[in-house]
Amino acid sequence: MPSFDFTSEADMVALKNAVDVAARQIDNRYDFKGTAAKAELDEKNKVITMTGDSEFQIGQIKDILFPAMEKKEKDSVKRIDALPPQKISGNRIKQELNIKSGIEAERAKKIVRLIKDAKLKVQATIQGDAVRVSGAKRDDLQAAIALVGKHITDFPIRSGNFRD
Repeated sequence: MPSFDFTSEADMVALKNAVDVAARQIDNRYDFKGTAAKAELDEKNKVITMTGDSEFQIGQIKDILFPAMEKKEKDSVKRIDALPPQKISGNRIKQELNIKSGIEAERAKKIVRLIKDAKLKVQATIQGDAVRVSGAKRDDLQAAIALVGKHITDFPIRSGNFRD
């Protein structure tokens, strides 16, 4: 019986590349010379840390970082969970952006409900942080992919791991 998985994993290589591009742009900007403005990626903890002299400067760093991320990986900004800015030593401000990976249980239930309500001839089950869809025909599986792609637009979801 053919099956595939809906997953949502961040492409860490593309994110690292985007943060490096943004960091180079920040280093080259005249209005950031002599300030604490920087952006760094912690790949192990999946956190982007932005440091600046004010909240306005953090906003400017975001304006550089987010388009660079979108250019490297489509919809990558949708998987970011921004924590509130924190004051650190002196007049410096730090903001962390957590990178969400995997499909949360609530969103997985929404995908399963969407597929069941469409009355497609497929079965959807939650498998950890992924949703496995199986059916008798490839056409039904492709219909499920199109349905989820059309209705779930608030978070980047990929279909893959197809088995025949």
